[in-house]
Amino acid sequence: MGRFAVMTLTDAAVSRVREIVESRAGAVGIRVGVKKGGCAGMEYTIDLATEAKPGDDVIEKDGAKVFVAPEAVLFLLGTQMDFEVTTLRTGFVFNNPNQTSACGCGESVELKPASPESLRQMQGAA
Repeated sequence: MGRFAVMTLTDAAVSRVREIVESRAGAVGIRVGVKKGGCAGMEYTIDLATEAKPGDDVIEKDGAKVFVAPEAVLFLLGTQMDFEVTTLRTGFVFNNPNQTSACGCGESVELKPASPESLRQMQGAA
């Protein structure tokens, strides 16, 4: 059975991750996770990564590395990570099929873990 990627990255996300890493000494990528917080219950986290941690999933595309914290995998399964620049906001955007709602301010989301069926579909596609 093949290994599947927890998340996918758009070209814009890849470019931004590479820019971040190239501008920070010792950085090898970024680490994405989730934490409890905000009015909807959970928030995405993005931190600079200087090394892989035990259990991290690693997504590599065109020289960009994104590490996914093990406790976040089921919440991020099938997510597309993008980077958008708009008039009012610039930043990473997560198009997440596990998101059930978001708060009005857009800073927090409600997430459900991926279902066993979703996991089987991802494994079948790998």
